Amino acid sequence: MSPRPLASRKHPAPAMAMPDQDREAMSVPLLPRSTFVSSASFSSFSSATSFSSTSSSFSDTAVPSDVVEALPMQLDSFKALAVLRDHPGSVSSLSLCGEFLLSASTGADIVAWQQPDLRRFARFGHGEGSVKALAAAGGRVFSAHQDGRVRVWRVSRRSENAFKLVASLPTTRDYLGKIFRHASYVQTRRNHRHLWIEHADSISCLAVHNGVVYSGSWDKTLKVWRISDLKCLESIRAHDDAINAVAADNGIIYSASADGHVKAWEKGKATHFLHGILISRDGVSWNAVVVSADAGGRCVYAAGSDGHVVGWDRVGRGSRWSLACDVKAHDMAVLCLCVAGDLVCTGSADKTIGLWRRQASGGLARVGVIRGHEGPVKCIQASWCRVSNGCMVYSGGLDKSIRVWWVPNGWKANDQQQQQQIKDTKDQKNCVFLR
Repeated sequence: MSPRPLASRKHPAPAMAMPDQDREAMSVPLLPRSTFVSSASFSSFSSATSFSSTSSSFSDTAVPSDVVEALPMQLDSFKALAVLRDHPGSVSSLSLCGEFLLSASTGADIVAWQQPDLRRFARFGHGEGSVKALAAAGGRVFSAHQDGRVRVWRVSRRSENAFKLVASLPTTRDYLGKIFRHASYVQTRRNHRHLWIEHADSISCLAVHNGVVYSGSWDKTLKVWRISDLKCLESIRAHDDAINAVAADNGIIYSASADGHVKAWEKGKATHFLHGILISRDGVSWNAVVVSADAGGRCVYAAGSDGHVVGWDRVGRGSRWSLACDVKAHDMAVLCLCVAGDLVCTGSADKTIGLWRRQASGGLARVGVIRGHEGPVKCIQASWCRVSNGCMVYSGGLDKSIRVWWVPNGWKANDQQQQQQIKDTKDQKNCVFLR
């Protein structure tokens, strides 16, 4: 992986004081609403958007910034509902935040799209540095930027400024508490020293779990931020190359890196420690990692630059994971990954979206491929809708567009594919990874 130049540093701006009621709200998780579409609104959305069943391949022209463009529909599999264009740069991240779909771009802006009609509600964050990742929790939106800062936005429908910047991490208070202490500095590169509470390079990923925010960076570190007071608690030298993705579930933090490793971390009494290494594959950059949790257990999936998606089942609560699948998902690198129920979606540099049915064993069976993007698919999100008995899939790409798809429930994977998947899984040695 080629070295990335350090982003230009800015003097930290003073953080705004946060009301007590806002701190209390931040402890409440803000989860995507799986039933954001009512029966009436879904009908109105469908009727307001015209479809054509002539073809599933299309090319679309530029449209005004706040216009939703209708796309053709493929009746036998999925529906291409709309394409949203409002970013000057490539779409780098998507996040579901209550009634909003949030999208960020390399053009340094964040757009909030209001559901169900997906009209632009607000634009914020412009000029704060290229946005690499988004996460939402407890009435707050966290954005990760190329300048090495995490910015915190308060969400309020009672104000004209619905998304208001309230802090930038590390906060000024955190800086003042450490800047005069020699022990607070660490060497990041030759002749370069930084405070351990700040990232020395672009922040690539975020995850919110158990009252803390985890940020992963190209500087090879994971940092832990307490949501209640926005203080940096810990810096973990996690990998030997850039960290591309982070996910958290049930007290375990998973990090995926360009160094070919996917690692699991657990919180000890004071600090996090390495709980296990799920995979080590030379020459592969792991670009995405997600956790699928249900009553049957927990599966971890990672997507690599070699086009493979690898899955593991966690064995009990110990430091053991058994290999569930290792499938060749795309001809080119898999850049993003998401899970909604038993549907797994993969986005690739080959401009396609793969749809996979998650098996009881944790394996994956291909059920379809979505084409439509004119560039690599960089980010993807999905949410189940009980009213329509299907899944809404949102994808963002380097073609500067966000595309919205409806995937029906009850897909049956091809029997031959299922048998081949089972055979491929059996051919793999059932490895158990230990710390």
